[in-house]
Amino acid sequence: MSSALLKDKSKAFANRIVTCCRVLRERGAEAPLINQLLRSGTSVGANIAEAQFAQGDKDFISKMEIALKEINETEYWLELLFNAKCINNREFLSMRNDCIVIRKLLISSVITVKKRINSLENK
Repeated sequence: MSSALLKDKSKAFANRIVTCCRVLRERGAEAPLINQLLRSGTSVGANIAEAQFAQGDKDFISKMEIALKEINETEYWLELLFNAKCINNREFLSMRNDCIVIRKLLISSVITVKKRINSLENK
């Protein structure tokens, strides 16, 4: 898996979240919900960017696992906004799909590095 792919997808996702939050403000959605979505949705890419300059494998894993927590939190806020009828089904499914793709890439990255660590430790 290319780290560039994950970085690009997370940055595109952050841009979608910013746009979504602007639309939600125009629709009159509750500000605390919008702020939570904005924070978690943009934090994913920020943590992935930090991981690129990690101080070793364990630091890399830590940053990627934080990004994983943030993508899960983002999906929670999207579900809440959907259930509150602030976003429609098409918007929700599209952004949830982005969450799923990014989550799978993050999990794959973490597993790969953990396997590498384990193989080095067992030599």
